[in-house]
Amino acid sequence: MKPFAERLNRLGTETAFEVLARAKALEAQGREIIHMEIGEPDFDTPANIIEAAKQALDSGYTHYTPAAGLPQVRQTIADYLSETRSIPVEPDHVVVVPGGKPIIFFPIVALVEAGDEVVYPNPGFPIYESMINFMGGKAVPMVLKEEKGFSFDPDEFVSLVNENTKLIIINSPGNPTSGVMSQADLEVVAEAAIKHDCWVLSDEIYSRIIYEGEHRSIASLPGMQERTIVLDGFSKTYAMTGWRLGYGAMPTDLAAWVTKLMVNSNSCSAAFTQMAGAAALTGDQSGVTTMVAEFKRRRDAIVDGLNALPGITCLRPKGAFYVFPNVSALGRPEDEIADALLNEAGVATLAGTSFGAYGKGYLRLSYANSLENIEKALSMIKEWLG
Repeated sequence: MKPFAERLNRLGTETAFEVLARAKALEAQGREIIHMEIGEPDFDTPANIIEAAKQALDSGYTHYTPAAGLPQVRQTIADYLSETRSIPVEPDHVVVVPGGKPIIFFPIVALVEAGDEVVYPNPGFPIYESMINFMGGKAVPMVLKEEKGFSFDPDEFVSLVNENTKLIIINSPGNPTSGVMSQADLEVVAEAAIKHDCWVLSDEIYSRIIYEGEHRSIASLPGMQERTIVLDGFSKTYAMTGWRLGYGAMPTDLAAWVTKLMVNSNSCSAAFTQMAGAAALTGDQSGVTTMVAEFKRRRDAIVDGLNALPGITCLRPKGAFYVFPNVSALGRPEDEIADALLNEAGVATLAGTSFGAYGKGYLRLSYANSLENIEKALSMIKEWLG
């Protein structure tokens, strides 16, 4: 057989799913495992959203839709973004896709050519670096620093952006660190993007999971909407991970190319899930409020618990549902620690280097789990530490 395409060797992966599989295999052997590896809300999708999907199915939303999404759904999303981001969004700016990742995948395919530089957060969501490499671009890490609250050093960032930079990727609140970018941080990125005439992909999938202050979108800054791709979706805010529904808002010329990529890959997103998504945005938001309040309780419990353990320090995040504790004082590589916690202590975590080289010395734990399980996991880690 002729060989696979060489570019496949440049694809990365998401370690969370690999660790989940290993944890499930241990459970199948009768082991008790506390899952803190997967970034998925443990809440059920709110009842009004499920009911909207049922009604859509009963009403015949079982067929193809336009590749960019149902017109009424694109309008609903445009209205929502206009209100929450303080920018004028029209339906033809919006492309509805199956999950959030296509709004990473498709714009990078549409924009990045061999040799183009892309500045991206590191440690960061691994699909950024994976897709940059896949397209033959040059991945330029924007190092997120613990002493900056897991944001970046402005002077260091400015030195990374130049005439070869095609795209800057930002993520706030971020995965894996849960760092939140300040207004000043956003202004630094905006100034560099405008100066060097490059695009910005703003991953705002955790925009509603904020514990302090309000979410800010770089698209709202002067001169930025025309060069920004806003990524958002339903998986995290509405506990709809299995529904596979996300969207991007971007300039219309890029939206046309992303729509064409949808035609060539998925055809369209499922009709009834789009209707459920529209109901999520326009319906009762109390489920979101309740979930975020509970995440805040869990955040405080896990941060306090980790900081009480010898050799571990942990910042208190302002958003998302991850902690990124520093375990360098334990004197072992983070991947060895993560393996030992899974195999010996029964706690599934991720090594910080699963999210890039600058995650060295850290672990990522998701607190999208019950308070009871969080307390049990802390007890198991304490016992493992001796």
